[in-house]
Amino acid sequence: MLITVLLAILASSQAPAPGAPPEIPVLNARLGGCSAEFLVKDAVGLPVYLALVHVNVRYGPLNVKRMDIEVGTNSDGKAQIKGLPDKAKAMTYDVQKDDKKATVDQDVAKMCEGKFEVTLK
Repeated sequence: MLITVLLAILASSQAPAPGAPPEIPVLNARLGGCSAEFLVKDAVGLPVYLALVHVNVRYGPLNVKRMDIEVGTNSDGKAQIKGLPDKAKAMTYDVQKDDKKATVDQDVAKMCEGKFEVTLK
């Protein structure tokens, strides 16, 4: 009986609270201290679930090193990429869901902490 009560308390304490916001997917590139946050919406202004945000990062001496990064959005249309290099060639993020696409540019030398609201069309 006591074990059943303890298990019920443990299960209820680990369950997310109703109405709690979904966790934001975060990808850490571990290349530096810059970041980019995305809020992806459709043409009507509703958040887009599982939109893919892709970028090819070129960094290092003469920008010869490359890394492809991709993260999907949560049900609120949010995603984040951390650990982008402080010095890199300007990056173009390709955001896509089905046949809808958009692009966003970030130059980390001018804007290290990027926040982007993207509308897919």
